[in-house]
Amino acid sequence: MASRSMNRVLLIGNLTRDPELKYTPAGTAVCTFGIATNRSWTTADGSTKEDTQYHRIVAWQKLAELCGKLLTKGKKVFAEGRITYRSYVGKDGQQRSITEIVLDDFIVFGDGKRAVSTGDETQTKTEPVKEDKVEDAKGSAGEVTEETVNPDDIPF
Repeated sequence: MASRSMNRVLLIGNLTRDPELKYTPAGTAVCTFGIATNRSWTTADGSTKEDTQYHRIVAWQKLAELCGKLLTKGKKVFAEGRITYRSYVGKDGQQRSITEIVLDDFIVFGDGKRAVSTGDETQTKTEPVKEDKVEDAKGSAGEVTEETVNPDDIPF
């Protein structure tokens, strides 16, 4: 009988680059991006130190497509997943190791501000940020329809 175990990673950080959405030869969507997390502390002598860690994130299938549509460089996100380690032989013939977080869920944090253009000037207003429309729901006749996707409604 196997004993209980858990592999769970929770991160809140900023995207270091725009997500890169690709498809495998079998047609499965895969999206990769990076998240930076920061930590600061005060030493015994009173000076403040800072440390930044960079994490490689991988999402698969529908979640990958959502990441490609909703995420951009610099956005603050909550990411939940599991850590994986794998190794491969590089193009130069050297054995390489990589650590990744396979994404299970994410939440995009908005700053609540939008630029509003009124003729000659652009103003920044504080208002709730609405979710982007996602084009992946097919109607009964096969046409593509747009719908608003709430990350809380995503089943995975």
